[in-house]
Amino acid sequence: QVQLVESGGGLVQGGGSLRLSCVASGRTFSTHTMGWFRQAPGKEREFVAAISRSGGDTYLGDSVKGRFTISRDNAESTVYLQMNSLKSEDTAVYYCAAKRAPFGDILYRGRNAYDYWGRGTQVTVSS
Repeated sequence: QVQLVESGGGLVQGGGSLRLSCVASGRTFSTHTMGWFRQAPGKEREFVAAISRSGGDTYLGDSVKGRFTISRDNAESTVYLQMNSLKSEDTAVYYCAAKRAPFGDILYRGRNAYDYWGRGTQVTVSS
């Protein structure tokens, strides 16, 4: 069982930056692919970014490429989402997710692939 706790959300002006963190419990963090998703009111949960268990491979959604970066620190059991040049359309609840990846550095984009979820952190970008 993995428990995930997000932090770092808040209110920011358009063009600003935020860094989200997600701390995982347990000793198996380094065997999990990690992902970030977001959900705006009235919309489906959307893929934002994923990072392989070693951190060697990353994938970003088209809407955030060039602005967001995902990284991880396996020693600290933490995954980060650095968000720059924020836009009003980035306003959403951001969720951290973990997917067991026993066979290597594999990236997953589909939300149904993930095994564990955090409760989310609100990001609001004012225009």
